[in-house]
Amino acid sequence: MSSRQKIAIIGAGIAGLACARRLSDAGLKLVVFDKGRNAGGRAATRCVAGDIQFDHGAQYFTARSPEFSSVLESMLTCGTAALWDDGSKKPHFVGIPGMNALARYLGRDLEIHQSTEVATVRRARSGWDVYIGADRHQFDIVVVTIPAPQIINLLGQSGAFADGLEGVGFDSCLTLMAALEPLSARPFVTCADTDDALAWIAEDSSKPDRGTEACWVAQASPSWSAKYLNSDSEAIVAMMLPMLCDRLGITNAKVRYATAHRWRYAKVSEPLGKPFIRHTSGTLYAGGDWCLGSRLEAAWTSGHSIARDILGLA
Repeated sequence: MSSRQKIAIIGAGIAGLACARRLSDAGLKLVVFDKGRNAGGRAATRCVAGDIQFDHGAQYFTARSPEFSSVLESMLTCGTAALWDDGSKKPHFVGIPGMNALARYLGRDLEIHQSTEVATVRRARSGWDVYIGADRHQFDIVVVTIPAPQIINLLGQSGAFADGLEGVGFDSCLTLMAALEPLSARPFVTCADTDDALAWIAEDSSKPDRGTEACWVAQASPSWSAKYLNSDSEAIVAMMLPMLCDRLGITNAKVRYATAHRWRYAKVSEPLGKPFIRHTSGTLYAGGDWCLGSRLEAAWTSGHSIARDILGLA
């Protein structure tokens, strides 16, 4: 692997950032493109005025492998992660001051172009052409870490990986974020019920080093989310907020702020079953949490594995 080769990573979620981090640490030059305003994908934090903030995507992360455990240990040491006492029998960790701290830790010093949507990736005589609008950029190696259905759109139905991605499945998730009046009821820290329309409810402000506001996050079940996925934010709030208030035993009058977010590709229901896909040329890769499962560590493992393959360490 020559340090002169140009590498593009499409997608600044945890998989893309893990790949970029490993390659950058090995001394390679690369650029990351992401269509969103912030890096991290589902490791997301929504900040509002004052102390109101919500982890509206992944609620926590765990570390099972020695490699990802070392990342967690580094974050704990530098104060960008902490253990969340959510009543679980298993250790759950969160980013400090928000879940997007994991993305910031992995993305430090990287060249990341946010709000930059890649329209097409095409095979060139040497390497790959990456089109951003009408502008063509040439790269020797391209790594794509966006959701599998978007990869098919990016490369074309008959292009690379189309057959290999057909079996990958996702569940959508509608998320409600609500800030309550001070001293409002807090009957639990988290509540999980896969049979309920609100499959997960968490007092987000109970996480370490959060603000002083009483902030809650409720995530709908896959079936309920699929039913109302195309509703606008106001309609989602109108449906989910009364359910949250009912679970908390409060009235809507206690709610100071509420909004909603749609995660179309929230959780992997049918993973690929291997860390990544590699084009026969050896210069185009696809990966993400959809390869191994919906956990943040799965996304990190996929991206890290791609980087090791590029470096010839696999």
